[in-house]
Amino acid sequence: MESFEFEHQSVTTQIEPHDQLVKLKVVKGEVGSSAMPHKVNPIHFENAMGNLEMANGLFDVFNRVLPISRLQRDLTDSTVLRNMGLAFGYCLQSYKSLLTGLGKSEPDEAAMLAELDAHPDVLAEAIQTVLRAAGVADGYALLKDLTRGQKITLESLRVFIGSLPLADHQKEVLTSLTPRAYIGLAEMLATE
Repeated sequence: MESFEFEHQSVTTQIEPHDQLVKLKVVKGEVGSSAMPHKVNPIHFENAMGNLEMANGLFDVFNRVLPISRLQRDLTDSTVLRNMGLAFGYCLQSYKSLLTGLGKSEPDEAAMLAELDAHPDVLAEAIQTVLRAAGVADGYALLKDLTRGQKITLESLRVFIGSLPLADHQKEVLTSLTPRAYIGLAEMLATE
């Protein structure tokens, strides 16, 4: 990964970031969608995905065929192995397309901040951590009842915090948190 100037993302949420948080740059003279002239196509990412599908298909064949030997004179592997370079060629082409696509992308900071503002439920982690540290036995269940399948606001979350069996200073810390500023242990984890 480092040879392609990627940085390993060792700490993530349960999912990778969403692609709507990135804008594709407009390249003067480049053709977009034939049906939608305003659209910038993510063609390099689509090419990367297609090539990786081809590579993965070949690697799947290698995985199924190469460990098996029939009789003493099974030459199936020689035919299959002739395609090893093809699989790595698809990988290389995919990585090149991916790098080109990344070079034509930029983070959409406004979209990312709007996404954070729309989800104060990310603060549930901090609340749960404080509840556990304070020895509140049913803290997880309280949070689950409040947040699971519910659309909450920062105000409703602050009202909930006010109702918790916590010390005033703990409530103050929790109510001062915002989705934009809350990073949990991210700084510590990133420097380790």
